[in-house]
Amino acid sequence: MNGEFLFKSGLFAGIAGLLFWLFQLFGSPEKSSGKPDSAPVTRSSEDARVSDNILPKSNGEIIHHHWFSLAYNENHEQAEWVAYELNIDRLNNNHAERPNTFRPDPDVSSGSATPRDYTGSGYDKGHLCPAADMAFDDRAIDETFMMSNVSPQARAFNMGIWRQLEEKTRDWARKFKKIYVVTGPVLSAGRKQIGENKVTVPAAFYKIVFAPDQEQIIAFVLPNEQGSGELPDYACTVDQAEEYTGIDFFPKILKGSKEHLEAALEIQKWPFGN
Repeated sequence: MNGEFLFKSGLFAGIAGLLFWLFQLFGSPEKSSGKPDSAPVTRSSEDARVSDNILPKSNGEIIHHHWFSLAYNENHEQAEWVAYELNIDRLNNNHAERPNTFRPDPDVSSGSATPRDYTGSGYDKGHLCPAADMAFDDRAIDETFMMSNVSPQARAFNMGIWRQLEEKTRDWARKFKKIYVVTGPVLSAGRKQIGENKVTVPAAFYKIVFAPDQEQIIAFVLPNEQGSGELPDYACTVDQAEEYTGIDFFPKILKGSKEHLEAALEIQKWPFGN
């Protein structure tokens, strides 16, 4: 009798434990952070290290994380831009491990998208600020896995020409010692949406790279599909990128004597060799 009681008690405890695990995995609220208890808590920007001078103008909610800032567009459930500095010292100090713990961003007041919005969608959780750009610090790379820094990308795009541009951007940071990067999706109404939170699938993505010490700037707009050309084929002026996106890039920098840079496209100043 005692053996039967112990068997039933153990079976009940096992079932209860399984149900609790399933609730934790699937039943937690959509807008919770989803972070493990041991993960660092990232709140708004008391100690953010991104200069306001590099931020675009935006109607989205401005979120300052420690090493990058973004404007969250609630209508499309993703950032319309992410801005940060990338320099050679940080790249030479890459040591942090990639956590792969995608989770909602607790700093988005309306609630961000969640990883489940992407489940079964056929689209990658594409980083806007790449994890590799923030691998100099455990907290920095951890912040890149918040869903506010993620946008739906076609797999062939994410693993193809977009990855090439990310790697080339790091090459330029090493060459020029310091660059400012603004990147994000080209958002528009009427596009396909995925998930319960209705995350818009962008038609294209852009990246603006500015080398302040050399006063050089280049922009790219790339369709969200497998690339059919080389990176220089997608280069454009800042003026053209602003027309595509409706965003005013570097408004505190590209003014006065630097305003002419918005209309310039000097590809020869940006080495594309391997």
